[in-house]
Amino acid sequence: MNIKGKFAIAALCSGLSVGAVAEPQTGDMLLTLAGSGASNKDFEANVFNLSFDYGKFMSPESVVGVRQSVGIADTGDDNNWNAATRIFYDYHFGTTQWRPFVGANIGGVYGDGIEETGFAGPEAGVKYFVKDDTFVQLQAEYQFFFDSSDEAQDNFDDGSFVYSLGMGITF
Repeated sequence: MNIKGKFAIAALCSGLSVGAVAEPQTGDMLLTLAGSGASNKDFEANVFNLSFDYGKFMSPESVVGVRQSVGIADTGDDNNWNAATRIFYDYHFGTTQWRPFVGANIGGVYGDGIEETGFAGPEAGVKYFVKDDTFVQLQAEYQFFFDSSDEAQDNFDDGSFVYSLGMGITF
């Protein structure tokens, strides 16, 4: 490896340090914004998704909140939208810049061309604090859909994964 490559790796590693940062306190609020999109090669069919979280830290490790997601699909011939609203609970580990978390959520989906139904599932992710009150978040959720509690158990294996990458603040 040449000197430029070694310098680039050293710079990257120093920027992703694991030093301690200020920990959120009980009562602090959380706001996260994430987005994604996809298009075909000719940009004739496009999908855009936007999601935000608003929550409150019940302790330095645990946060309870609401998450709203909205998606718009433009297939060239048709446009439709869908949305999901859910409450969530996340438990964070550690006190360094890297804070992994696990949690759960429950809510509902609605919109054009989809069956309005409930869903629930586990979630996990990691926050990387770039400042004491600003972070980048990578998260994955597993959602299984149901109309009644009997269906929840039957449908667990037929769920879907939802991934997001976003930025957030605590205040």
